[in-house]
Amino acid sequence: MERVVITGMGAITPLGNTVEELWSNLVQGRSGVSLIDTFPTDNHKVKIAAVVRDFDAPSLLGTKEARRMDRFCQFAVAAADLAVRDAGLDLDQTDRERVGVYVGSGIGGIRTLQDQQDTLRTRGPGRVSPTLVPMMISNMAAAMISMKFGVYGPTLSPVTACSIGNTAIGEAFHRIQSGRTDVILAGGAESAVTDIALASFANATAISSRNDDPAGASRPFDRNRDGFVMGEGAGILVLESLTHAERRGARIYAEVIGYGASSDAYHMVATHPEGTGAYRAMREALRDAELDVSQVDVISAHATSTELGDRSETAAIKRVFGEAAYRVPVTANKSMLGHLLGAAGGVEAIALVKSLQEDVIPPTINLREAEPECDLDYVPNTAREAQLKIGISNSFGFGGHNAVIVLKKFN
Repeated sequence: MERVVITGMGAITPLGNTVEELWSNLVQGRSGVSLIDTFPTDNHKVKIAAVVRDFDAPSLLGTKEARRMDRFCQFAVAAADLAVRDAGLDLDQTDRERVGVYVGSGIGGIRTLQDQQDTLRTRGPGRVSPTLVPMMISNMAAAMISMKFGVYGPTLSPVTACSIGNTAIGEAFHRIQSGRTDVILAGGAESAVTDIALASFANATAISSRNDDPAGASRPFDRNRDGFVMGEGAGILVLESLTHAERRGARIYAEVIGYGASSDAYHMVATHPEGTGAYRAMREALRDAELDVSQVDVISAHATSTELGDRSETAAIKRVFGEAAYRVPVTANKSMLGHLLGAAGGVEAIALVKSLQEDVIPPTINLREAEPECDLDYVPNTAREAQLKIGISNSFGFGGHNAVIVLKKFN
């Protein structure tokens, strides 16, 4: 069995469009949530989101290429380019048939769909773009990345809602571990902060309406939380067999050592109240990594800031870890990033890698008064230095999809 390592990372996020910016802002406890200014929100109940700023797709991708992609796809290709450059991966010196792309999106090109629906209504069917469907479908991020880099290995677009990033990383990990592929670009991308998606989530009372306090709106585990905050972005990691990485003298950030997945089989959007699916995924990930709970130093929680979700995840952690649950620090990146939906797992995996590297745990901001049932150590409001070797990252999605990865400091 091959060991699997992370050799490159690329991030496009509401907290910056490089890994360095993202990490600096996470450690400083800065919020990426603001009032939406990309479309009119006068008639919307919710007027806040975590949006990507200063992203110039034509400059990064070329005008012609950028025009052929929905914004989620632009994010994915840009993040993949950053990750490949960061890895120092020379594809001319690599067997391209053994390089794959596992990148998904939960909602895909909803921005393009909405724009073209408006065109259909106002200008008629003859003016609808022939590129609507290829720009809209969620597999196009992986497809465009594979085309950009000319790689011919397996290309997979998992659609497991908000657990996509971890699903992609975990499945890539097992593929490389088996020896069938040398390198896989893995992660997720999303850009769904649109009129129609915002309205739908708001009418489902799933998102925070704290319009007068955007920076304080995402508050995982806090008793006054009122829903998640929509976000957008992309997080892509270069996963590589240790054999391949060492052969080319690559810098290694961390090692992937475990992956677990499960289904709640319970509800379209609600997590199981007892966190049974989350429990199973964490348990399987730790078994896959051949770890005891005492060996885990930090948990990156899914923690969306919803009443049921935070409570059930806490219950699942207690069930997995027992009394050790009160010893392990739990951090919630979404308190600062908002919920990046299909991009969340990839970006949060990058944050966990940086934690292991730097021995620093980012805070869970806006945690002023924890709900009584949420009584773990959530690293409230201020980053913490700690000796870290092993961390797990949780990602859970609509439909009851659960995916958990285990990362280890490389040595």
